[in-house]
Formats: sequence, C-alpha cells, structure tokens
Amino acid sequence: MPASATKPLRVAVLADSDTRWKWGTLTAKRVAPRDIRLDGYLLRGRATPTARQLGEVGVRADSLREVTAAGFLRAMREEPYDVLVLALVGGGVQAMLHGLRRVWEDRPDRPVVVTGYVGVVYEKLTDGLLLRHGADLVLANSRQDAERFRAVYEGVGADAGAVTEVALPFLGGEPHTGGHEPCTVVFAAQPSVPETRTDRTYLLDRLVRHARLHPEREVLLKLRSRPGEHTTHIEELPYQKLARGLDLPANLRLVYGHMGEVLDRTDLLVTVSSTAALEALHRRVPTAVLTDLGVREALGNHHFTGSGCLASWDQLDAGHRPVPDPRWLTRQGVAADGSYATAFDTARARIADLLDAPGGLPPLAPYYTPVTAPGYLPGVLARHHLAPDGTPLPGAPDAGREPGPVRRIVRRTARGAYRHGVQRVAPVIRRMGEL
Repeated sequence: MPASATKPLRVAVLADSDTRWKWGTLTAKRVAPRDIRLDGYLLRGRATPTARQLGEVGVRADSLREVTAAGFLRAMREEPYDVLVLALVGGGVQAMLHGLRRVWEDRPDRPVVVTGYVGVVYEKLTDGLLLRHGADLVLANSRQDAERFRAVYEGVGADAGAVTEVALPFLGGEPHTGGHEPCTVVFAAQPSVPETRTDRTYLLDRLVRHARLHPEREVLLKLRSRPGEHTTHIEELPYQKLARGLDLPANLRLVYGHMGEVLDRTDLLVTVSSTAALEALHRRVPTAVLTDLGVREALGNHHFTGSGCLASWDQLDAGHRPVPDPRWLTRQGVAADGSYATAFDTARARIADLLDAPGGLPPLAPYYTPVTAPGYLPGVLARHHLAPDGTPLPGAPDAGREPGPVRRIVRRTARGAYRHGVQRVAPVIRRMGEL
C-alpha cells in the first residue's frame, strides 16, 4: 500500500456559525475514509462563534482561524487539502463553489468538496439545494431528504449524482432507560422559532406553569446562546430577557451547555421544532413537538407530521408521553434501532473513490452560472465580495493579515451595534408597526 494511502487526510472545514462548525467538524470525522488532520476556518460575519460557543460545542480541530471569503480562497490556493467541508448557509456555499472553481481552475488534484444541512430542512428547499449544487457530495440527513433532494435537482435538469444519504453526525449517547430522580423535563429553545414576543412569552408561561403543576420534577429551559451572542439564526427576543423579573419556581432553571450532556439526564424533551428532537428520539427519550401555536410551516413543526410526537402543553401537563412511529423514525435517519454505525459508509466510500480518481477531479460545476441565473448569481457572490467570475472584488476584505488593534476594536464595536439592533431596536420598531 503506498504511503499516501496510509498517512492522515488533510481536511478543511469552513463554517459560519457555532452549529455549522459542530456539524462540519463531526461530518468530516464521520465521512473521512481514514484518519485526518483537521484545519478549521470560521467565516467572518455576524454569527462568527465566540470562544465560549466553540467550547460548548465540544469539537476540536488541529488548527482554527477566522477568515474572510478572500482569505479562505487564498488559503485553498496555497494549502494541499484532500477534503473540504463547506458548513455554510446556502449563499455562502454557492459563493465558495464559484470562488474555488476559479482558484482551482488549473488544478486537477483539487480536494473533494462536501456540503449539506445542519438539521431538518423545512423551508426554502429548492433555493437552498440549488445554492449547494456543484459540490462533489451534497449530504442528505435521511432517506426522505435524499429523495427530495434528487427530485429537486432532476426537476431543474441538474445532475443529482452528488446527493448522498447519511444521518445527522451528532446523534449518539446512551439509550434512555428512565428512572431518573427527579424526573427531568427539558424545553429546547430555538433562536427564531417562534418569532413574536407574544408566542415566546406564551411558551415561557406554559413552561413555568408546568413546573408549578409538577414541583416534584426538575424543569430545564435549555438555551442556545448567552445575551449578545449569535447562532445560526438571529434571536431578537432571548428567553433570558423574557424571564427577567418573573417569579420562577424553584424547580425551573435556565441552563446552557452541550445538548448531549443535557439529554443524558432528560426524561421528556419538549420543543417547537428543534433538531434536538431528533437527538432525543435517537436516544429513545420521550419527545414532544408542541402544537400549541399550530402545526405550521413557519414553525417547522409540520416536519414532524406522522411522527407520533405532536402534543400540546395541556396534554403534557396531564401526563401524556408521545410514542414515536418507528416507520417515521426510519425515514428521518433516526437510527434508534442500532443501524447508525453504518449510516456514513456510502459517503465514506464515495470520497475514497473520488480521492483515487485517475487524473484527479473535473472542475466544480454549479447549476447556477452567469448563463442560467444572470439576475441572481452576481448578487449572491457580491455578498461575499466576489465578482461574477468568482474572483475577489477590488477592495474585498482580506484576512491575509491579522487585523491591527484599531480594526479589532472597530469590528467588535460593529458586531455589538448589530446585535444591539437585532435584540433591542428591531423589536421596538416591530411593536410600533403593530400599533
């Protein structure tokens, strides 16, 4: 066996938020055909994770640095990677695909490019998929998603061969056996679902009521981020802020931390539509997806239609425990039956084949080009300071140099102003508009 087939693969992950960093690094480790050296790149933007968020995610890289789009493309020109995982929002993936196509136009030995979704895909299916088209592997987290992805690509005449069925990379943990004392109920909060103050206040009030009705239980409000931090989605009205001044019962606590560690002690997971529901179901933890605010696409809980998990707070208060439908679980890639160990075999084999392809790999070929989407693509690329041909625009932010102290201060101030606008100014304007 040649030495090149035994040495660790060089893998890069580019992520734009804490959850996508978690997905990207864990995906890289699961789909790599052999041991890897992992270099992490965090795309500079509103949701660039803080050191605390990175620590809470609990995944590590051999190196980690923050970059702009231009800085990342330069690194990809200079560094000889084997595999690249793009853990970005759809527009970011599309911009990088075009930028990388230009960077690697004379390189047949380019890396294998992998992308996908962090969790449940319940909105903008076609838009998000076409923005990800062009990667060598577009990962689908379930059989249902793989079928939907292929149907979208084939429906527009795009090559669907990149679609590869896997599972969510962060499922795991010991199966739930019950018997915890006290019984622990966890509400998994989401940054942007539901959106309005009225709905979020309602959910908080119902959680408080549940805790008072069941003083023998430990009730936890699992939060995604601390005030001032951003995650994949913008959180205008953090539950911490809504809870200020409330007389919370002694058995109700607000908690942070790694979701897996919280699930270790959970006896009932309650959520509107969080991917945490799939993590809990994988562990056989009783899971309730709330219907109190309706079953609606805007909430994402419509994805759980047929799961057997839909329930209201009134039902949960009365002692109801949903029982999931095993056929639904199977189609959603929730491998509570023990088959999770093989979920990434196909992706692993495909990457190995691509790495061994004679003569290297062909140029990246996204569906969107200046010919197929002349009114859309330039705007997508411009948001990342790239020209329509994928080259950095004049004056594009450059991460080639470490920013000086003045620039660092300006950047922190700008981020703080943005977060202040999102969490304080925007809600006020919205309320004024409702008068």
